[in-house]
Amino acid sequence: AVIHRLPMPNLKDELHSSGWGAGCVCFDNITTKRNKLILPCLISSRIYVVDVGSQCRAPKLCKMIEPVDVFWKCNKGHLSIVHSLPNGDILIANMGDPAGNGKGGFIVLDGETFELKGNWENECEAPPTGYDFWYQPRHNVLISSAGLVPKRAGRGFNPDDLKKGVFGRRLNVWNLSCRTLTQCFDLGEDSLPLSVKFLHNPDAAEGYVSCALSGIIYRFYKACCEANTWSVEEAIQIPAKEVSGWILCKMPAFTADMVISLDDKYLYLSNWLHGDIRQYDISKTCKPRLVGQVFVGGSILRGGPVTVCRDEELKCQPEPLVIKCKRVYGGPCKMQLSLDGKRLYVTNSFYSTWDKQFYPNVVREGSVMLQIDVDTEKGGLTVNKNFLVDFGKEPNGPCLARSIRFPCGDSTSDILA
Repeated sequence: AVIHRLPMPNLKDELHSSGWGAGCVCFDNITTKRNKLILPCLISSRIYVVDVGSQCRAPKLCKMIEPVDVFWKCNKGHLSIVHSLPNGDILIANMGDPAGNGKGGFIVLDGETFELKGNWENECEAPPTGYDFWYQPRHNVLISSAGLVPKRAGRGFNPDDLKKGVFGRRLNVWNLSCRTLTQCFDLGEDSLPLSVKFLHNPDAAEGYVSCALSGIIYRFYKACCEANTWSVEEAIQIPAKEVSGWILCKMPAFTADMVISLDDKYLYLSNWLHGDIRQYDISKTCKPRLVGQVFVGGSILRGGPVTVCRDEELKCQPEPLVIKCKRVYGGPCKMQLSLDGKRLYVTNSFYSTWDKQFYPNVVREGSVMLQIDVDTEKGGLTVNKNFLVDFGKEPNGPCLARSIRFPCGDSTSDILA
């Protein structure tokens, strides 16, 4: 049941991601306080701060930073991923400049007043594009992904944009305390690195980055402790499917999100175009092993407009998913995992213009949130047929749902120091 609704005061913001305000970084045994939810906007570049502490069952808007302030003070725009820094300030990644050209980097909010402080990195070190990031305080490192050029992405996916620098290709390594760019890795033209995650163990000097268009998940790791240098290696490759009836003759998986369980045992991937969620055992971090897979939609379903001509993995096209008499359209995108690792929640909207292009039924009927039950002992995923949040039935809907946060803690918010 829906407990409360908080309408935003503006349209066309594109609320894409969310993150907790000051205090979401856990320092050993200090209790985490999740009183404020930060909502940066991918299109408008506005920032909302929502009070979820005063009345946890009735959140309210307590602060709004207008786009003009972000533009003038930071020369940045198109805001994406949020994390708190070790000092309590809030770091928000950006994808572009005010005009929508590609420009990476970060902006900083004061962790107590939520005032915009300015840019995090030096102006001359801003990468060409940006999207996601994660850091490990004990190794004094922050690693960020590339994303794509906002003004081109806003028009939808265009094959003519391939090989023109629209889709990012870099993985960036930063000195966390000095805020300087120390290394860059080229992950291949049009690879589109999106989701970045370190292992949760604060001593771990390794993690993964998923490349949406190439279908490759790379493992990054500290190669030399003394020199504090890092390396990358291919860990997983999800082959594209040869198809007809689609925009290209080969359909990439388009890994839109990645989650690692708090015990660092499993890694989860959502393939927005192919339609499956995958569970990998990463006990051996350099050799992830596929132990669970479930289809919850996608573009290759049986009876749809796309025919799979050659598939290295599947023998037949998956069946459509129906839950509580509702046909589920779209593909899995944003995920969130419960603290015990047994419940994986997923929504199926990626970006409104891309939703309209690839999954018009999601825009017409609204997106959904599903629950995937996880076997944490041997591995395995099962769709919970008793759980469905239908955002097509919202009073002012249909709505497109994305980011999921748990007030009691989840697997993508807290960075252990």
